[in-house]
Amino acid sequence: MTDTDDEPPEWARERARELMETADGEGDAATDAATDADRDAAADRVPDVPVDVVDEAERLTRLARQTDDDAAAAFYRDRRDELVADYDYVPRLREDDDTLVLYPDEWMADGTVQLDRIETTDRAVEVSLSGSGDADRFQEIAAYNDAVAAAVAEREADVHADTARTFAAFMSNHYVRPVDDATPDVRAEFREEYLVRNGWPTDEQLAVVEESLSVIDAVAADVDDPADR
Repeated sequence: MTDTDDEPPEWARERARELMETADGEGDAATDAATDADRDAAADRVPDVPVDVVDEAERLTRLARQTDDDAAAAFYRDRRDELVADYDYVPRLREDDDTLVLYPDEWMADGTVQLDRIETTDRAVEVSLSGSGDADRFQEIAAYNDAVAAAVAEREADVHADTARTFAAFMSNHYVRPVDDATPDVRAEFREEYLVRNGWPTDEQLAVVEESLSVIDAVAADVDDPADR
């Protein structure tokens, strides 16, 4: 499958809102109740693709971009496409803002998103490929972040280990920065957006996420930093 541009998700969001507003205005009380039930059911399955699959799709996309070997790049893209297809998703690279987007396959027709098929835009997954760090150091920093997550898993409770693994993937893939270089704004983005939408957190994880981030910082102090950090 070849990466192509799709309609910007902002367009999809706007169209989805219009469709929802129209539906709300036309239905009677019973229809409104059914619509609410449908939305609740959809919310229970947002997103449909697990976070580890999203992370692997992003990793494969980065590898395809970094290699000078056309055959290797095609292999990485094909592997990514097959991986997300197992969950009925389709990957697209949105070049205008350098973002990998995973769309539910049922939204697509002839390689293009069909706006009238979008029931909730939250089912799409967007991953920025342009972090503010140095993309050339991705593998080095990802290895460091994974080492910190592994150290947390060895020393701390499972609830902190689960968050550490998700935070490691977030910092490596989105910002190409060590976990202990996260700014307050980046931490807030992780807590309020990434973890909630892409991390499949438990209630316990959400309740202690701030503590988990402090644990990650403390453990990182004992892990060797990436060279020339």
